[in-house]
Amino acid sequence: MLLLIVLANTPFYLYGRAHSEAGFHPVDGSVADKIVQAVLITGVDMRVYPMFAFLFGYGLAVIHRRQGAAGVAEPEAFRLLQRRNLWLLVFGFVHALLLWGGDILGAYGLCGLVLVWLFLRRADRTLLIWAGIGTALLLLFAVFSALGAVAVLTSGGGAQVAGGMPDFMTASASAENPLAAAGSRLVLWPMLVVGQGLLGMAVPVAVLLGFWSARRMLLERPGEHRRLLWIVAVGGIAIGWAGGLPHALAHIGVISGLDQVMWAFSGTQVATGLACGVGYVALFGLIGDRLTGRPLGPVGSAVSAVGKRSMTSYLGQSVLCAPLLAAWGFGLGAVLDSATMALFAVAVWLVTVAFAVWLERRGKPGPAESLLRRLVYRERQPAPAHEASDRTPTG
Repeated sequence: MLLLIVLANTPFYLYGRAHSEAGFHPVDGSVADKIVQAVLITGVDMRVYPMFAFLFGYGLAVIHRRQGAAGVAEPEAFRLLQRRNLWLLVFGFVHALLLWGGDILGAYGLCGLVLVWLFLRRADRTLLIWAGIGTALLLLFAVFSALGAVAVLTSGGGAQVAGGMPDFMTASASAENPLAAAGSRLVLWPMLVVGQGLLGMAVPVAVLLGFWSARRMLLERPGEHRRLLWIVAVGGIAIGWAGGLPHALAHIGVISGLDQVMWAFSGTQVATGLACGVGYVALFGLIGDRLTGRPLGPVGSAVSAVGKRSMTSYLGQSVLCAPLLAAWGFGLGAVLDSATMALFAVAVWLVTVAFAVWLERRGKPGPAESLLRRLVYRERQPAPAHEASDRTPTG
């Protein structure tokens, strides 16, 4: 999952060239670049953050359940979760200030604050109803985007609608002054926190579905829920890939005549991305079910080590990417293309895997996870053993 997120984020650093009107991908490139762009648009873009949002909601519900099982009073368990969400906001702010304006920790922290308050203790039916309402809003947005595109095309064109990413969203990658880049990130970050965390609907819906799924232990006991996981995995991924493929084909020029309506894919990508992200989670749950009771081996053990240190690994991606790729650092983002950037992203992920394995062999938690737990469990240290093993996307 962290490999997917670094593949999704690194195209942001491809500065100094024309970009698509519905994403960070350049509009030019070699055949290899076009293939990479098509794969990322179809299977990664706008699919990763709802995937992590689902796991974030799942993790919150698991922590709440385990606090109750450990005999912690309900008011204190609630305050603990809200402290955790508040500190995620702080972590996200520092992350954006220093390295990465596209930070997701702040969005999850804000969403967690609101949804834990409104929904964590509500009935299952309430969770599903509100998740359905959010999904319906996303579908309406996608439908209106598609209808708007059809209207423009059938009317013979007209003025091209500005789409894609405004200049201020990409300025931090191309700014040569580190202070100017930090300022650009701080302009972008609060917009993403509110936009992705609440207004965009995909994150709140995914978090609510995570709450509901955790109550049924879908990922902890996947063997008891194979049928549901298969339906979600096959259906969600099929919807996601089918929804992303037209955008990918239009971007690389296989489908022509859509230059004036590329903005419409912003709506369809979000709606189908939610289905795809949840489908990926279900797929990974099925893989976990197949591995249950078997030796993990070196590869499985390495991935497991990353899972225990997911926030450290996520932040570590920015530590490796920003200074090397941004113009205020070594500026490799102006030199790499889509294909070589994807290879760079894989290399970054492998470095974080190696670091996680090194920590695992020494029996040490990730530094980000350790700091977060000290801050959250300030009234009782150290953190309980069952909390120390929580594997959520933010540690």
